[in-house]
Amino acid sequence: MDILFDMAATLVAQLQKPTLAFLIGGMVLAAMGSKLTVPDPVYKFIVLVLLLKVGLGAGISVREAHVIALAVPAIAAALVGVAIVVLGAGTLARTRGVNRMDGMATAGLFGAVSASTLAAGMVMLDAEGIAYEGFIGALYPFMDIAALVTAILLAKMSALRAATARPAGGGTATLAAGGGAGDGIVKDILTDTLKSPAISALLLGLAIGLFGRPEQVYASFYEPLFRGLLSILMLIMGMEAWARLGEMRKVAHAYVLYGVAAPFVHGALGFGAGLVAHHLTGFSAGGVVLLAVMAASSSDISGPPTLRAALPEANPSAYVGTSTGIGTPVAILSIPVWIALADWLIGA
Repeated sequence: MDILFDMAATLVAQLQKPTLAFLIGGMVLAAMGSKLTVPDPVYKFIVLVLLLKVGLGAGISVREAHVIALAVPAIAAALVGVAIVVLGAGTLARTRGVNRMDGMATAGLFGAVSASTLAAGMVMLDAEGIAYEGFIGALYPFMDIAALVTAILLAKMSALRAATARPAGGGTATLAAGGGAGDGIVKDILTDTLKSPAISALLLGLAIGLFGRPEQVYASFYEPLFRGLLSILMLIMGMEAWARLGEMRKVAHAYVLYGVAAPFVHGALGFGAGLVAHHLTGFSAGGVVLLAVMAASSSDISGPPTLRAALPEANPSAYVGTSTGIGTPVAILSIPVWIALADWLIGA
């Protein structure tokens, strides 16, 4: 019974924290018809700073970590990110009444990582006295980038197949008559994705953190601004999600079901991958829990702006609403499950 009270208290506490509080505030303002707007250049600056901060922090952690100890969980994180998107592409995106592009964007957001949920997991592990690796934060971009690139790639390939399957003559066309043409299309889409503003900023931060010495500017500029800018981003996302909520209501049943079930299914995938890393490299029980938490979470920083830029035809009310409105609270509630599972299987 105590664990139920703990889970309820954790959910209430998270609702009072900036990430969800500002999101809900933005939705309330939009529902009241407020004329508040944030200029697009300001939005782009906020996103740039947040993504550079995430990348720099991860790069610094990677530089200080043991290569082998990091490589296995990093590969596991990337594979889990890809698996989550592929699973979403075969389930939600194929559900009757769900727009294929909206479904793929939602799967991509659920494959990417929520920094706030990861932080909540760390706090809960600290409270329980469960140790975890210092480089855990460095796993963030591995899962995040793998999921977002996979989602964008699959979405654009699907759109291209749909377009080429309806030629003017009424016959049926294929994506590529020869293997080389198909390979070229995949290469072009992957290149465009990696050059997108959000992914470029994240990779740049990772490279500078890894090969440079950005600790001073990281501590004096990026770290102090992080939470404040994140709160403004959530305000923007809340207003945008509410503005298009009417479109989501048409298929709400599918998104609600996905938002409730996905964190547990995805978290189980992350936990399983963490167990493999545990047996191969001695990855800690706390690390296994946090890998499950990352998999269970859905992105609240890099995902929305990346998908907004790369897949403008996708409906933000579908992927942002499902993620932050349903997926995030459920993912937070699932954290005690992964802690208990790790204690049972590993002895956390």
